[in-house]
Amino acid sequence: MIDLRTLVPLDTETVVESVGKTGNLVVVDEDYRSFGVTGEVVASVADEALGDLESVERVAVPDVPIPYSRPMENEVIPDAQDIEDAVERTR
Repeated sequence: MIDLRTLVPLDTETVVESVGKTGNLVVVDEDYRSFGVTGEVVASVADEALGDLESVERVAVPDVPIPYSRPMENEVIPDAQDIEDAVERTR
């Protein structure tokens, strides 16, 4: 697991190195799936190591308005189970 501490500069080298070892990439962000960090990280890795990628999973907020109700908001914000499910899909 790599916890990116900054997005600028993005530590693409470390992520690419990890993908080279596992072939898998799971990117998690509490922002929208479209036009977000997850897409940029995947694109950066694909630019550098497309041949190493065997599976990719993006875990992010679906492209829906964020609900005002806390229980409904919790349904759209990624949680530990969403991440675990994504990791299982890459195996």
